[in-house]
Amino acid sequence: MPHTKASLRSTAVTTALCQRTVAWTASLLIGLALIVAIIIASVQPAHANPGRWQAEGWATDFSQTTIDFDEIMDGGPRRDGIPPIDDPTFVPVSEADHLSALEPVMSFTHNGETRAYPLRVMTFHEIVNDVVGGHPVAVTYCPLCNAAIVFDRDMDGEILDFGTTGKLRNSDLVMYDRQTDSWWQQFSGESITGSYAGSELTMLPSQLISFERFAAAHPDAVVLEDPGRFRRPYGLNPYRGYDTSAAPFLFRGEFPEGIAPLQRVVLVRDGDGMFAVSVAKLIDDGTFAQDGVEVVFEPGQASALDTEVIASGRDVGNISVMRDGEAVVHDVTFAFVVHAFEPDLEIIQ
Repeated sequence: MPHTKASLRSTAVTTALCQRTVAWTASLLIGLALIVAIIIASVQPAHANPGRWQAEGWATDFSQTTIDFDEIMDGGPRRDGIPPIDDPTFVPVSEADHLSALEPVMSFTHNGETRAYPLRVMTFHEIVNDVVGGHPVAVTYCPLCNAAIVFDRDMDGEILDFGTTGKLRNSDLVMYDRQTDSWWQQFSGESITGSYAGSELTMLPSQLISFERFAAAHPDAVVLEDPGRFRRPYGLNPYRGYDTSAAPFLFRGEFPEGIAPLQRVVLVRDGDGMFAVSVAKLIDDGTFAQDGVEVVFEPGQASALDTEVIASGRDVGNISVMRDGEAVVHDVTFAFVVHAFEPDLEIIQ
């Protein structure tokens, strides 16, 4: 029996409603998991306990540390409960039709090879152990800090593979390496406890950029695929409304004065010339320059931490940081994060 236009329309509407219900249910479940994580963190013992961590199976040498262990919070998930991606697969830009124009991606180029890592994937995995341009790198993203950072995995000749500890410090992801079980602060790249304590990973320049801008600039590049084997609701935002909230969660430090804790800030990591400038100033002025480094704002990128669907997030713009035509290591993060890790650094407004 042939389908009428009305029946086809009805089927399409039903299908759309079913897809919407599945997406909403998945987002709700993730949101409930986050609430549970917050409750767990709020009732954890007042003093962090390396003995308890060892009982969890950690072989970390906790006798070596650069921090006070009381700064560590349980984030809820166990070790690798947020699973890193170890064998990433990619598709050509021309075949990445599941990405919308304004979706945010991490753009990274090394030795002439360029790849994009969409935040729709990074939000659910946080770490990709990859090899780009023949060199081992760790592509990382901490949603609670909006910290998108690429690290060199070659530590003095030892190639490290990274995972997620399930712990947080200053609301930031604490990573670990599988070779020594040392713990590493994602925002700074410093090993905070274990046999590598005090060592620092080398950061490599990357950029948060909308997919349409990435595709226009790198038409021959490749894009990280949604890894279906993990069964995550890629494209949804489990942190709905986070970057417009009054305060971060899973954070117990001091807030900076004179600026909202979750206002976006560009932290330029230019060696001894580190500086921070608010995105609000860049929106007003368009550009900012200091010590030969130029920071430029252009509209047209969706926030990954706003609406339920990442592609529908409000426009937070694209940031580029260059010196003499070369990319400079930087991070588009939040004011509270900069203040937590660099308390003496003034945020230019």
